Amino acid sequence: MTKRIENLSDFIEKMLVWSRTFSHFTLLTGNQYPDAYRKYDLLFAAGAKRIISANQHTFDRLAQAHQNSWLFGYICYDAKNDVERLYSKNPDSINAPALFFVEPEIVGSVTNGVFQIYNSTFREDELLKEILTITLKENKPLPKIDFTARMSKARYLRKVLALQEHIQRGDIYEVNFCQEFYAENADLQPDSVFDALNKKAKPPFAAFLNSPEISVMSASPERYLQKKDNQLVSQPIKGTARRSQNKTEDENLKTLLHTSVKERVENVMIVDLVRNDLSRIAATGSVSVPELFGVYTFLTVHQLISTVTAALDKNRTWIDALKNSFPMGSMTGAPKIRAMQLIEQFETHKRGIYSGALGYIDPNGDFDFSVVIRSLVYNKKTQYLSLSVGGAITILADAEKEYNECLLKADAILQLFQ
Repeated sequence: MTKRIENLSDFIEKMLVWSRTFSHFTLLTGNQYPDAYRKYDLLFAAGAKRIISANQHTFDRLAQAHQNSWLFGYICYDAKNDVERLYSKNPDSINAPALFFVEPEIVGSVTNGVFQIYNSTFREDELLKEILTITLKENKPLPKIDFTARMSKARYLRKVLALQEHIQRGDIYEVNFCQEFYAENADLQPDSVFDALNKKAKPPFAAFLNSPEISVMSASPERYLQKKDNQLVSQPIKGTARRSQNKTEDENLKTLLHTSVKERVENVMIVDLVRNDLSRIAATGSVSVPELFGVYTFLTVHQLISTVTAALDKNRTWIDALKNSFPMGSMTGAPKIRAMQLIEQFETHKRGIYSGALGYIDPNGDFDFSVVIRSLVYNKKTQYLSLSVGGAITILADAEKEYNECLLKADAILQLFQ
């Protein structure tokens, strides 16, 4: 039987049906979006040999758990408390552990149409046949779900103005300020939601993580950090513009995004922060910015993305790279520690998995993690469904426009349930 996958989209849909037989499952795909750094078109993990979960000493626990094995999972934003002297006391309705990883029973990939598995106890042809012979049924519409904003518009606007007072005083230059939309008693099938979300957005860092308690359905466009051999790559996003069905207007929106002084200021501040983070664990003189202010077009938005690379110092390890760059600068602000203190003060919910990192670590210690944004997080036991969105606040920010940008990001997902 051929091992070649001709239609990756159909294969993903079948794989999601197949995943229902496992209590733990993770699927990571770039949806064949052009990416010079990507190693796999699709990577999946099924079953669980070991589960690694922790609320303290997260990075030490992850390093100890690696044991030259595949690991798939997430690091919550609140693991920041193990990096700096910080805390997280805002209301938490998801209740996810700060660190959650699984050593899977089955790991497989699709790259350039070629299917491969990395477990000698399973035969590739048998496993592929099992997935390909799944008969897809017509997708049922997703349930109608009404979301509630945890923060009123008036309160959001007041908080942005208060944050700008901190900027005016010189406490910070930029802060990523987020809000939550949530639904209670949301009865849904997580893999069906992810399938609909992925088809709608086709993002370069789509991720579906399913466990007995928590499901993450992510349409992230942003790479947090990748390690391949000794090369590190981070691709922070700052700058968002809507799409238009009118081609001329759509091109104008791209141009406005690329030339916007405000968006460029936001982007370059975070690039400098990422450069500083990576310089702490990089070989001397190896940090560089091969792309600054790149405009990337996705199905729902245009984004301003920059690329920062570095060579990992020979005396540093893969866990040093994660610990010294976490949380990602695009979701904090600058200076980083003061920005995180203000995030805790001004936001009204615990971020948890949102704005954390989700991805894999391979047996050699190479990894690729996305930023958990444009994502739904679901507690299956309480049926609590969370969608958080945010944006960068600088002295140039207009509070009303920032609020509308939040709605733009949220609406692309909320439409699935209308």
